[in-house]
Amino acid sequence: VCIHRVRSCSGIHFIKSKYVCVFDKSALKFSHQQRLFRTSAVSCGQIVQFKLSDIGEGITEVTVKEWYIKEGDSVSQFDSICEVQSDKASVTITSRYDGVIRKLHYNLDEIAYVGKPLVDIEIDASKGVASEEDVVETPPMSHEEHTHQEIKGHKTLATPAVRRLAMENNIKLSEVVGTGKDNRILKEDILNYLAKQTGAILPPSPKAEIIPPLPKSETVPAAPKDKARKIPVPVSRPIVFSGKDKTEPVTGFHKAMVKTMSAALKIPHFGYCDEIDLTQLVQLREELKPVAQTRGVKLSFMPFFIKAASLGLLQYPILNASLDESCQNVTYKASHNIGVAMDTEQGLIVPNVKNVQVCSVFEIASELNRLQSLGSAGQLGTNDLTGGTFTLSNIGTIGGTYAKPVILPPEVAIGALGKIQVLPRFNGKGEVFKAQIMNVSWSADHRIIDGATMARFSNLWKSYLENPASMLLDLK
Repeated sequence: VCIHRVRSCSGIHFIKSKYVCVFDKSALKFSHQQRLFRTSAVSCGQIVQFKLSDIGEGITEVTVKEWYIKEGDSVSQFDSICEVQSDKASVTITSRYDGVIRKLHYNLDEIAYVGKPLVDIEIDASKGVASEEDVVETPPMSHEEHTHQEIKGHKTLATPAVRRLAMENNIKLSEVVGTGKDNRILKEDILNYLAKQTGAILPPSPKAEIIPPLPKSETVPAAPKDKARKIPVPVSRPIVFSGKDKTEPVTGFHKAMVKTMSAALKIPHFGYCDEIDLTQLVQLREELKPVAQTRGVKLSFMPFFIKAASLGLLQYPILNASLDESCQNVTYKASHNIGVAMDTEQGLIVPNVKNVQVCSVFEIASELNRLQSLGSAGQLGTNDLTGGTFTLSNIGTIGGTYAKPVILPPEVAIGALGKIQVLPRFNGKGEVFKAQIMNVSWSADHRIIDGATMARFSNLWKSYLENPASMLLDLK
């Protein structure tokens, strides 16, 4: 009996013109069964393990806070995979592959380690595997982390995710006005541009809560300011009694606080306190607030405090220095990266305003607005939270007058600002007047800073704030 021999190759059958003489039916039957089994289909997909890349700053582990995808979802390059939180910042991890998610290696709130698989992605084997590092997007990103696009002689700053969104909607980035730092284009800028082009109404932010005004008949008349007494309202929390103790791991910013404060208490602190008469500064701010609002910036007292501190650091650079671990060398920092302590839902964070020595009060206010918005959303990047050289903590926004602030190593000084109070004081003629008084508490590293230096710096800082016009002589 003459039959054709069939050979299987990658699921495609080729007929070869060879003939085999078979004399036994059983042998013929077995040959057919064996050949049919070997022609089964083979999957063309390739599973690659998407590993968590090095985020920098010595970070070796992060906490998975949110997954943007699930198993079975299709992803493209630069699509967001998940959000992770280290002890320094929140980071969004984006994909560098086009493919299908096959496995998530971590659940929410689990610890992921740098260099270990984060997800498994099935990609098209014919396209191969990209050799670049994992794409890490830390909003807002620094100049080095942004991709740039040359447009008519200037650069447009935008993240890969924003560029992809613009490309999908056929939007030229040169036509979009960026509202981020250094005119970087944010996702909101693209959405607002789309809304203007199409006339669509963007949905409100899920966190925004609009409270309608009360009808005139239900409006409660306000009490006179001189008789009104502010009573602190306790935060109501549901009482939960489970009958068992609860143990939770220390993660995220709390873990960073443990590490930083443990190192900070090795520093021999000394304190210095004083009070500042801000009567003239309060009047000046009231005059400048409408001007700042027309430019889209909320003007608080903090920009003035920060700028006055920078002017003082120019005269006393030892307060803008750092001491090495062996206490053998002092490094005087050229940049005044002044940190501002913020109380957020994630815990205490201290982002800093970079290069205050070359910034105006308005530029400082604009940068503070950006940091506060990102801090409230838990989206501060590593660049915003590192590199500080001097710190101010405004405890007065919550309450209190004096404090004992703890130095953030490797810095050597920190100030805590109390609340502004209207108190009676005497003028040069012995007359009593209403003064806007704020207390300040300084802490310094007594290994390299003496009390006299701290007092002189505080007096100079105080003079700038009590006579704001004097700052004009030294502003640069």
